[in-house]
Amino acid sequence: MITRRTLAGAVGASALLPAVVQARAPAARKAPPGFLWGTAISAHQSEGNNVNSDVWLLENLKPTTYKDRSGDACDSYHRFGEDVSLNAALGFNCYRFGIEWARIEPSEGQFSNAELDHYEAVLKACRAHGQTPIVTLNHFSAPLWFSVRGGWERDDAPELFARYCRRVVERLGPLIGKVTTFNEANIQRLVKVLGLDKPSETHRQMMAAARKATGSERFTTLVTSNPAISEPILLEAHRRAYAAIKAVAPSLPVGLSLTTQQIEAVGENSIAPKIEAEFYGPWIEAGRGHADFIGVQTYMRLRYDAKGWVGWPKDAEMTAAGYEFRPQALAETIRWAHRTFAGKPIYVTESGIATDDDSRRIAFIDQALQGVRQCLDEGIAVHSYLYWSLLDNFEWSSGYDKHFGLVAVDLKTFKRTPKPSAVWLGKRAKADLI
Repeated sequence: MITRRTLAGAVGASALLPAVVQARAPAARKAPPGFLWGTAISAHQSEGNNVNSDVWLLENLKPTTYKDRSGDACDSYHRFGEDVSLNAALGFNCYRFGIEWARIEPSEGQFSNAELDHYEAVLKACRAHGQTPIVTLNHFSAPLWFSVRGGWERDDAPELFARYCRRVVERLGPLIGKVTTFNEANIQRLVKVLGLDKPSETHRQMMAAARKATGSERFTTLVTSNPAISEPILLEAHRRAYAAIKAVAPSLPVGLSLTTQQIEAVGENSIAPKIEAEFYGPWIEAGRGHADFIGVQTYMRLRYDAKGWVGWPKDAEMTAAGYEFRPQALAETIRWAHRTFAGKPIYVTESGIATDDDSRRIAFIDQALQGVRQCLDEGIAVHSYLYWSLLDNFEWSSGYDKHFGLVAVDLKTFKRTPKPSAVWLGKRAKADLI
């Protein structure tokens, strides 16, 4: 239960924020009608005990590239009511969360009515607290059985994914506000652009252990699959899922969520245009043809000269995630999405920072919102600002030591403690000020 007392400490702490941050707020203006303010979170990273998923297997292998096991995570599976209530109490009107495929279809062709009931309860909690629920149908993890049979490298994967999406929307569609198929559909291209596509020895050993544990030489996950094989299949999966959802719920907005990092040219003859083309590839056409809106998810700026990536500026402030503090990147990617997708509605479905200095989180959000305001002033249809994330949660291979959340979580007691940044952003949301 979230009460005024729960928020009292964070409210008091907001008085300690840097004066320059507090002074900027009056410069903000009213957001457009219907603007969504909120937070985003994923199933595997917050729910806990996602034991039928492929990522759960990888975390628990020896060796593994995962720093921690997800374990109970934030126990949001059982505490979703508290999380939704907290989101509303802070002042937000939107909650983006994931429905976990591995729970809905724990074995091939077997759909769990109990788990559909669970997510129905989550959606009803959102509606009861005035939250527009934005649902992500796949946030990186997949059912173990799916990955054992070859995952996104199998030709029938689009059919299986679309079947799952249809089943979810048949049951839950009337409660969902908006839906996206994949989280950051072009994630494999980001991995390549960042030069992270060359597996380490530990990674190779982990995958060998996974094949041995499952008895399948075909075992692969979204991130570990061969993009040359899996990307065309993922594209078809998105198209089929879009069609399946529309067949059941024609009026439900179906979006495409992309990782949209700022790609900046430095000097003459920069290769930035080439990198940008590689970064998005065929997902641009997928967004133009099979998406009602575009989800922008921005965390960094990547700079390129004529020879390649020039690295972070020497004097750059760095986040705890190891990249440049650059909230201005969000406005640039919104502009890119507006140009690229011919004015389709744009939703900021993720924007956030990993830091243990909450005053810097507030500064980051403040500057990111300034960029959103600039884009709105330019006539760009931006419909949301969703911060990643509501909770300090399981950050994949980084484990639990990267803190993106507006709310701290005690991993033993699961107590939620809002940070000053939660109250600060909540006040902006309540006032509806961009």
